[in-house]
Amino acid sequence: MNRLAHETSPYLLQHADNPVDWWPWSAEAFDEARRTNKPVLLSVGYSSCHWCHVMAHESFEDRATADYLNEHFVSVKVDREERPDVDAVYMEAVQAATGQGGWPMTVFLTPDAEPFYFGTYFPPAPRHGMPAFRQVLEGVRQAWETRRDEVGEIAGKIVRDLAERELSHQAAEAPGEQELAQALLGLTREYDPQRGGFGGAPKFPPSMVLEFLLRHHARTGAEGALQMAQDTCERMARGGLYDQLGGGFARYSVDRDWVVPHFEKMLYDNALLCRVYAHLWRATGSDLARRVALETADFIVGELRTGEGGFASALDADSDDGSGRHVEGAYYVWTPEELREVLGDDDAELAAQHFGVTEQGTFEHGQSVLQLPQTEGVFDAERIDSVRSRLLRARAGRAAPGRDDKVVAAWNGLAIAALAETGAYFGRADLVEAAVGAADLLVRVHLDDHGRLARTSKDGRVGPNAGVLEDYADAAEGFLALASVTGEGVWLDFAGLLLDHVLARFTDPETGALYDTASDAEQLIRRPQDPTDNAAPSGWTAAAGALLGYAAHTGSEPHRGAAERALGVVKTLGPRVPRFIGWGLAVAEALLDGPREVAVVGPALTDERTAALHRTALRGVAPGAVVACGTPGGDEFPLLADRTLIDGAPAAYVCRGFVCDLPVTDPDALERRLAAP
Repeated sequence: MNRLAHETSPYLLQHADNPVDWWPWSAEAFDEARRTNKPVLLSVGYSSCHWCHVMAHESFEDRATADYLNEHFVSVKVDREERPDVDAVYMEAVQAATGQGGWPMTVFLTPDAEPFYFGTYFPPAPRHGMPAFRQVLEGVRQAWETRRDEVGEIAGKIVRDLAERELSHQAAEAPGEQELAQALLGLTREYDPQRGGFGGAPKFPPSMVLEFLLRHHARTGAEGALQMAQDTCERMARGGLYDQLGGGFARYSVDRDWVVPHFEKMLYDNALLCRVYAHLWRATGSDLARRVALETADFIVGELRTGEGGFASALDADSDDGSGRHVEGAYYVWTPEELREVLGDDDAELAAQHFGVTEQGTFEHGQSVLQLPQTEGVFDAERIDSVRSRLLRARAGRAAPGRDDKVVAAWNGLAIAALAETGAYFGRADLVEAAVGAADLLVRVHLDDHGRLARTSKDGRVGPNAGVLEDYADAAEGFLALASVTGEGVWLDFAGLLLDHVLARFTDPETGALYDTASDAEQLIRRPQDPTDNAAPSGWTAAAGALLGYAAHTGSEPHRGAAERALGVVKTLGPRVPRFIGWGLAVAEALLDGPREVAVVGPALTDERTAALHRTALRGVAPGAVVACGTPGGDEFPLLADRTLIDGAPAAYVCRGFVCDLPVTDPDALERRLAAP
C-alpha cells in the first residue's frame, strides 16, 4: 500500500495498492520534489472515468513502469472531484497548450508546481500517433536532467500566459431583453431539429440550456423555445442515454442520435435532469416528463443515497461482464438471446421491438442499448410493465458497476433542489424527506462552526478539502428550494450563511467578479475563475442564481446587487456562446421577471386550503419565483411579515419589483397571477 491508503477519496483509494509511490496533492509532495531534485508527475482523474481505469491498469499497475516513476519522479494523484481547483488550473494549461483536454490528465510540473509538459491518456506502447507512456517519461526525464534552464523558461512562460488569461470583468449591467433574444437565436441556429439537442457527437444533455428555454417561454410565450426543450427532452428520454429499466441518465451520448451512451451515471447530471423534467411537466403537463422526473428521482434515492443520508457521486461505466473482465456498459446492454433466456420467445420478441434490440446490435458484439425507438403503435402496457420488471430483476443478478461513495457538497445541493421540488409537485413526501436528509448531512458534517463548507465527506467523515464556489452556491440553491417546499425558515438561514461567505471570500469587491476559490484558500499557480457552464452550473452563475433568490426572499440589496453584477458576464457571453452559459441565461430570465415573491399564509401547512395555495405557488412557472409559507405573524420568512388571513381564510400574496397584487384565496386565481406576464 502507498500513501493513498489514508485518503477518503474512492478514486485515490483505487490507486492505494499500485506499485507507484503515490503522494496526494500536498505541500509535502512538492517539498519532496525539491529535496530530491525531481520533477512532479501530476495525474488527475475520477473514479467513474473509463480511460482513467485503463491507464491505471496498463501503466500504474505495471511494476516496471512504477519502478521508473519511483526512481525519477515524485508522483501525485488527484481526484478532480475533490480538488476541482487543482483540476481547473492545470486543465486550462493543457487546453491552452494542446487545444484539447480530458481525463486522465497527465501534467509534468517543476517542484514549484509550474507545468511544463502536458497530455491526457498515454498508452503503454505507441498507438494511433500517441507516444508510449514510457517514452514520455524518458523524454521528460532527459529534458529535466539536460535542459533544465529550458524547462524552467517554458514553465515560467506558461504561468505568465495563464496569468494574462485572467478574465476581464467590468462591472457591466445584467443582460436585458436584447441579449436574451440573441441567445435564443444563437441556440436556434445550433439546434438539431431531427434529433433534439445541440451540436454533433458526442452529445451532452443540455440541462441548463433547457432551463433557460423553459423560463424564456414562461416569461415571453415564445413557442419555439418550448418546442426545443420539449423535443430534446423526449429524444433523450426515449434514447439509450436514459436507463429504460432502472431510470436515470448516463453521462453523454457518443453519437448524435442519443443511442449509445457513455455509461457512467453522475449525480449532478441526474439532479439537473430530474429538475428539468419536473419543470417541463410543470409547464406542459407532459406524462413523459412526469414519468422521467419521478423515475430519475427514484434512481437518485434508490441507487445513490448513502447510509448517512447524502448522495454518492457516481456509478462507474464499467462492470464485470461475467468473465472476470471489466467492460464498459456490461451491466446495461442486451442481446436477443439474453432477452429470450429471461422472457421466453413471445415476450422476448415484444421486448426487442419495444426496446429496439436487434440481431446486429446498437452497441458492440451484437449487444443493444435499450431505447424506446417507436413513437407510433400501441403496446400492451401491462405486458410491457411485466417485461420491464423481469428484465430489471435479471439485470440485478449481474455484477453491478462500482459506486463512488463520496458526498460532494455542490452536487448534493443540486440533488436537494431537484428532490424537494419533484416531491412537492407530485405529492411524494418521501422525496422531500430524502432532500431534508441530505441537507441535514451537509449541515452536520460539511459545515464548521464558522459556516465554512467542506467539499466532500465519506462514510460520515469530512474530507480535508475546502469547499469551492460551486459548493457554497449549489448548497445554497438546495437550501432555498427546501425552504420554499417545507415552509421551514431555517433552510433560508443556512442559505444566507453560505452566501455571506460568497460575498466576503469569493467576490472581487471592486468589480463583482467571482472566483472559484476563496481569498484565503490554498494559493495555486493562479486563482481559478470560470463563469461558463459545462457539465453543471459554474460556481459563478450558480452563485448569481442563489444570491438573486435569497434577495427575493429577504429584500437584501447587497445580495441582489451582487447577483446583478455577476450577471454582467452573461450579457457578454450569452449572445456569443449561449450553449455554455445556460444557467446564467436562466438566472437572467428570473431577474427580468422580478423574480416574483409569493407569500402564503394559513393556519398550518396541514390545512388543506393552505396546502392547495402552497402547492399552486410551487407549481407556478414564473422564472425563479420564491415561495414562503407559514402562519400569520410568523417570523421564519421575511416575506410573511404583516401578511394576514383574508376573512379568516388562507391567502397568497404575489409581489415583484416592490409592487404587490391584492391577495387571493383561490388557487385558480393564484395560478393566473403567476402565469401573467
